[in-house]
Amino acid sequence: MLRSFFIYLSKAVWARKLITGWSFSWKMARRFIAGEKLDDAIKVIQALNAKNINATLDHLGEHTDSAEAARSATGDIIQALDAIQTAGVRANVSIKLTQIGLKVSTDLCAQNLQQILAHAGELNNFVRVDMEDTPVTDITLDIMRQARAKGFTNVGIVIQSYLYRSKDDISALLRDGVTVRLCKGAYKEPAELAFPKKSDVDANYDTLADMLLTASAEPGAPRLSSDGRFPPIPGLATHDEKRILHAKAFAKSLNLPKTALEFQMLNGIRRDIQESLAAEGYPVRIYVPYGTEWYPYFMRRLAERPANVWFFISNFFRK
Repeated sequence: MLRSFFIYLSKAVWARKLITGWSFSWKMARRFIAGEKLDDAIKVIQALNAKNINATLDHLGEHTDSAEAARSATGDIIQALDAIQTAGVRANVSIKLTQIGLKVSTDLCAQNLQQILAHAGELNNFVRVDMEDTPVTDITLDIMRQARAKGFTNVGIVIQSYLYRSKDDISALLRDGVTVRLCKGAYKEPAELAFPKKSDVDANYDTLADMLLTASAEPGAPRLSSDGRFPPIPGLATHDEKRILHAKAFAKSLNLPKTALEFQMLNGIRRDIQESLAAEGYPVRIYVPYGTEWYPYFMRRLAERPANVWFFISNFFRK
């Protein structure tokens, strides 16, 4: 119930105006968000790198409503790639296609993505295309595939384990050699498209993780690059200790080297697990978001964990 409510709030204009007006909202959001400026994010990444943890830099924003805004967002992402190069940090970038014009024009979005990929390629860097809610799942996959067909191999995708279709999607992606970030999913989806029970989402996550790990055991499968920018096939995005233990055990059964998989987590969540995995020698990548468009992201983080919600509510009554 609470999860559905906070996902609703993430899209509600009236709620955005109200909640962003509360000073404590930004103070709590800073737990998850590096800051509003690119320099803030680079400093967070430098601190992570010092702990032998890599990063994915994400300039927050989605659902742009004009070609001008989409081009501006594209420029911001290119600027982020330049900042990574200048700072020499171990990081790549993550983007949402609705941020670079998907709802304005699919052709414009495809052009903007390819512009980003071309620039990333010049800098020997990688771009992860994030997955949004199901109305744009197919077109997101199509635009990513169009880019790869034009020679841009420095791009990967995100797949969500709460969708029934994800097993077939991963099978197809693996045939094409696409690296996959596997997460559970953070949007509200109808029961005819997504597993409504957490136990089923978890079980499907393990099944999909096994598929990715098995593909990573194939001869010639990519490993984490020495500069920390290009990931291996499986990017296992979870804070769930049971999912992590399952993946570690299955990888061990395959005799996978640790560089053949990567655990991915969100900035500000379960730092203890992040640092423990890194200390064990597993590649760890943290999703580091920044920017002024932090509200929808913040609401989805509240939706994911009841403890975050109650902390937020308790601060409301203390404000």
